Amino acid sequence: MEETTILNFSEQSTSAIYQQTFDWIKSFGLAEQINHILASGALLFFACVLLAIVDYITRYVFNTLASRFIKKTNTDWDDRLLDNRVQVHLSRLILVLIAQQVFPFIFMGFPVFSSALSTFLAILMILAVYALVNSVLRTMRDILRSTKVFKDKPVDSYLQVVQIFLIFIVGMLVVSLLTGESPWSFLVSLGAASAILMLVFKDTILGFVASIQVSANDSVRVGDWIEMPKYGVDGDVLQINLNNVRIQNWDKTIVTIPTYTLLSDSFKNYRGMQESGGRRIKRPINIKISSIRYVTLEEIEELKKIALLKSYIEKREGEIAAFNKKEGVDDSVLVNGRRMTNIGLFRAYAMAYARNNPGIHQELTLLVRQLAPTEHGLPLELYMFTKGTQWAFFEDTTSDLFDHLFAAIKYFHLEVFELPASDDLRRVVAERASL
Repeated sequence: MEETTILNFSEQSTSAIYQQTFDWIKSFGLAEQINHILASGALLFFACVLLAIVDYITRYVFNTLASRFIKKTNTDWDDRLLDNRVQVHLSRLILVLIAQQVFPFIFMGFPVFSSALSTFLAILMILAVYALVNSVLRTMRDILRSTKVFKDKPVDSYLQVVQIFLIFIVGMLVVSLLTGESPWSFLVSLGAASAILMLVFKDTILGFVASIQVSANDSVRVGDWIEMPKYGVDGDVLQINLNNVRIQNWDKTIVTIPTYTLLSDSFKNYRGMQESGGRRIKRPINIKISSIRYVTLEEIEELKKIALLKSYIEKREGEIAAFNKKEGVDDSVLVNGRRMTNIGLFRAYAMAYARNNPGIHQELTLLVRQLAPTEHGLPLELYMFTKGTQWAFFEDTTSDLFDHLFAAIKYFHLEVFELPASDDLRRVVAERASL
């Protein structure tokens, strides 16, 4: 009621000013139509001057004084207001509000033009309010992104849903103003077209549902490393929007996939690996089966010089000797009883070396195991985790580990399997030549 009273007072004041100006010009004895034109022109000039003054004041207050004050504060949320131009949209809203109260009554002598101008200014008011609300929503999005709770959540999806809702309301109000119909009648007519709307906004609806489920299940966050070979995805998630997800692959290419594919298709998320603090090494060394044998006493004494193996060999010697003595084993045949083999000692050395490697995570699974023999020899697999998940660190640690083991394997009189090399061919030629 109070707002209506203020508006009526504004209309009455503007009408009185127009009437006084019209009466003053009428005293010159001009035609009535010319009097209306001159009265409207004079008031239009003063209104433009007034709006220019108001525009200058609002710009100075919001853009200059307020900006200087905000930049001096220690808080960050008010800086987001400046980044999203909230002060600019607020000053424009004030300008349109004043124009809406003044301009229609300047052209009272031209009812058709005055009515059209009122409608145009009403539409501008709706758009100005939408721009202000939209900038405030973007500010809230930026503030939420900076918090720990929402840092990796799809905030953009929620903002886009609200924006779609606001655009729908703005469009409905604009159509209502242009047609002169009630907004409710517009909504009723949309009910009949709901099936078409569902078809048009199918991807948006699916994306919205997917965004909610992804956020609720915490299956994907911004910053996660995901892999989807079907879509050529292997990299970090940059953004989760209402309709799509942007991923930057390791080759710096950007892949965009629909949001709902995170629900309809399977993908691999490496977040668990990153949070564990270790990255898995799962790589075998293929040993030539023909090079596997028992070690002699002389070789055992030589291998005791390896610091990482000395205590292990001494312990094993005691266990084997006690067992063979208890069972009365005939030592003249090597397969009788228990013996140490070069592959077993090398496996123990690889385990000891990994245990003493500062780059290997000691709290996670650490194995050196044999896999089933294949046509490529006996796979001796190292299954362990590096003490860090960074790619460069992982590759350096893995390379250093295998560099050492490949060089150390010769001390155990073992050979790494590879397709026939030059020494294999020379041995074959030499054997044939000796026949």
